[in-house]
Amino acid sequence: MDGYYAFMLVATALVLMMTVPALALFYGGMSRSKSVLNMMMMSYVAMAVVAIVYVLWGWSMTFGPNDVGGLFANPFDLFGLDGVTSDGYLAVMFQMTFAAITAALISGAIADRVKLSSWVVFLPLWVTLSYFPIGHMVWGGGFISEHFGAQDYAGGTVVHINAGVAGLVLALVIGKRIGFGKEPMRPHNLTLTMIGAGLLWFGWYGFNVGSIVFTGSTDEENIAQFYSETGVTFLNTTIATCAAMLGWLLVERLLHGKATSLGAASGIVAGLVAITPSCGAVELPGAILIGAVAGAACAWAVGLKYKVGLDDSLDVVGVHLVGGVIGTVLIGLVSSSDAPGGIDGLFYGGGFGSLGDQAMAALIAIVWSAIATTIIAYAIKLTIGWRIPDEAEVEGVDFDQHGETAYDLHSGLGGSANSPASVLVKNTVTEGVNA
Repeated sequence: MDGYYAFMLVATALVLMMTVPALALFYGGMSRSKSVLNMMMMSYVAMAVVAIVYVLWGWSMTFGPNDVGGLFANPFDLFGLDGVTSDGYLAVMFQMTFAAITAALISGAIADRVKLSSWVVFLPLWVTLSYFPIGHMVWGGGFISEHFGAQDYAGGTVVHINAGVAGLVLALVIGKRIGFGKEPMRPHNLTLTMIGAGLLWFGWYGFNVGSIVFTGSTDEENIAQFYSETGVTFLNTTIATCAAMLGWLLVERLLHGKATSLGAASGIVAGLVAITPSCGAVELPGAILIGAVAGAACAWAVGLKYKVGLDDSLDVVGVHLVGGVIGTVLIGLVSSSDAPGGIDGLFYGGGFGSLGDQAMAALIAIVWSAIATTIIAYAIKLTIGWRIPDEAEVEGVDFDQHGETAYDLHSGLGGSANSPASVLVKNTVTEGVNA
C-alpha cells in the first residue's frame, strides 16, 4: 500500500502537469503571437478556479453519498470536504486535476477573442452544471453506469466528449474571429506545440494508468490484478498514441502532400483522447485499431471547420469530440474480457449489447453537455458579454486583457505594460510630447 500511495502521488502530479504547463504550451504554440499569453493564461486560470470549486462542492456532487435522481450527488453533503478524512485527500486531488484539465481543454475553441473575466465566470458554472453531473452519472454510480453499464476507464465521456461539445457550443455562440476564413491564422510557434504535446503524452500516463480500479486490498489475487492492469493500460496508451500519430500523418500526406509537425502533435493528442476510455478494456490489437482510426478520422474532421464555417480555433471539436466519440463507441466492438477491465464486445462474440451501451453513454454526454453549455453561454453573452472589442482583437488579446506581449522584439525591454521598464518608457514619451 505504501507503493500504491506513492504511485498515485506521482500520477496525480502528472495529471496536474497536463494542464500547467503542458496544455498551456500546446495551445499557446498553436495560437497567434498576439494571443499566446492569453491562451496560456486560460489554462492556468482554469486550474486555479476549478480546484477551489472542486474542493468546495465538486467532490460532493460527483462522489457524494446521496444521489439526486441519478444525475448528480448532493453538493452539500461533503461541502468543503466535510466528512472526508485526510487519507481520502489524494483521491480528491487526483479527481480535481481531471476536472481542471477538462475545463481548460474548452479554451482552445474560443482562442483570440474572449474576455478573461467571462472565462472566469464560465468555469465554475460549467463544471457545476456539466462536468460534475456527467462525472457522477459515469463514475459516481449515477444514471449512465446504473442503466447502461458503459465502460469509461479514464474519461472518454466525462472529459473529452464533454469538453468537445462545450467547445462546439461556445464557438457557435461567441462567433468567428475577425478575418476567419479570409486571412491566415497559423500557429506562431510550433516548437512550443511539440513540447506541449510531448508533455501531454508523458502526463497522460498519470491520467490513464493512475485511473486503476485496484481496491487497495492486500489479497494476492487483487495485487496480481493491479500489476496486470497497470501494464495493460500503460502499453495500450502508448501503442494507440503511436498508431494515431501515424494515421494522422498518413491522411495529411494523402490530402495535402505533406506530413507536418502540427499533424504529429495533433495525432498524438487524438490517440491519447481515443484510448482514454478503453485503455483497460482492450487488448493490443484493439488499442492499435482505436488509435489508427482516431488519428485518421480526427485529421479529416479538423479540415471540415473551414467548409462549415466553424471557428474552432485550436481544433477542440475535431480532436476531443470526434476522438472521444470514436474511443467510447469502439469499445463496443473491440473490448475483450481478457483485458483487465473489459467485457467481450461485438468482435469478440459479445453481441451488440456493449456497443449499444457505449453509444447511449456518448449520446447522453453529448446532449447533457450541449444543453448545459448553451444555457451558460447565452447567460454570459446577454449579461457581461464574451467578446473583446474588435479593435482590441485586431491588436491582440494579450495586450488588451493583460497589458503584456509575449515577445518584445523592438524595444529590448520587458513585455509587460506595467513593468518598471515599460513605465519608464511611457513616462519618457509623455514628457517629450508635453515639452
